[in-house]
Amino acid sequence: MAAPYSYLTHLECSKTGHRHDAFAPQNLSNEKHPLLACYDLAAAAETFTPAAIKDRPFDLWRYHEVLPIQEERHCLKLGEGGTPLHPAPTLGAELGILELLIKDEGMNPTGSFKDRGLCLAVSAAFQFDAPGIALPSAGNAGGAAAAYAARAGIECVVAVPRDCPEVNRIEASVYGAEVHSIDGLISDAGRMIAELAPGRGLFEVATLKEPYRIEGKKTMGYEVFEQLGRLPDVILYPTGGGTGLIGMWKAFDEMEQLGWIGPERPRMVSVQSEGCAPIPKAFEEGTEASEMWQDAHTVASGLRVPKALGDFLILAAVRESGGTAIAVSDEELMRDARRIGAAEGIFAAPEGGACLSALRRLRESGDVTEDDTVVLFNTGTGAKYVEAFLGPGAAAQHAEL
Repeated sequence: MAAPYSYLTHLECSKTGHRHDAFAPQNLSNEKHPLLACYDLAAAAETFTPAAIKDRPFDLWRYHEVLPIQEERHCLKLGEGGTPLHPAPTLGAELGILELLIKDEGMNPTGSFKDRGLCLAVSAAFQFDAPGIALPSAGNAGGAAAAYAARAGIECVVAVPRDCPEVNRIEASVYGAEVHSIDGLISDAGRMIAELAPGRGLFEVATLKEPYRIEGKKTMGYEVFEQLGRLPDVILYPTGGGTGLIGMWKAFDEMEQLGWIGPERPRMVSVQSEGCAPIPKAFEEGTEASEMWQDAHTVASGLRVPKALGDFLILAAVRESGGTAIAVSDEELMRDARRIGAAEGIFAAPEGGACLSALRRLRESGDVTEDDTVVLFNTGTGAKYVEAFLGPGAAAQHAEL
């Protein structure tokens, strides 16, 4: 008997553990918390091993046994995943770190890590014959969602803050999406989508309001393990909604149950901007969840999330890993986005720059040592942030290099 394409068994509420049907469209749990996909990992472990998949294409779908799409015909593919893990020797030498690497998610089809999650979410909508999808976006998610909706031949409605990068509006529109620009933040865009989607029969794919995006993002954890041959000591991750950090933490747990690794885990570092830093504030105060951040502002549009739906999951992963949460200034993160480009030839998004700024602080404090293997996540291409690179202070930043 052939092995199943996916070993998905059910969905669980991330707070209560209550089970939900995995084979019908789902948003939040009955208790209004994010749902997490669960698999028969004992059965999967018999055939789903690093050796067994080594000759598969190096993309997101090489991990299909632990993804929630039941048949390959429903897998929407644009070349997502399989992004490079670049050694960063120049920056490593500057910081006194022997092994520093940059996971460059800007190499995804629409230029950001959002392709991983939206690929899975839209594939799920396609699998369930949904007529379309709807979501709020700070920028890159809208373009990714629109691209995969176009691939599936279904409708896509996106709501973005009016001051999001112009390229994001253009991109989603070119992919055929219906784009609404609204006054306010992504939280305001989210309220609009929550009101609009039910009346039009659209499946809402806002961050963590469905269980599929996290499954696409978790593949970053599997990839880092395969590319490095082990887990790193430290992972620095720019955190808006935090799906990727939560997803990687979930991946490590799955990998242990599959027998790929033991109990070792990287120290997870959540990085935000000082203009919108609910996670570092909650981490410092020792609370289990964050408070809504007032007057959220940052040039790193992906970090301008005043309160993440899965904040309690982000904080739990950071604490369980022995990691930390750090907020850096916009001036620092823009300077370091440029530094990544000049030092390593990677056009990093401001969010990627934020991770380098945070790493500088951790190195200065001694929380990261020269012998630590460190992976810094650049979550998108800087080409999608032209306004940020041409904004106030840009000339001074350029002159300082």
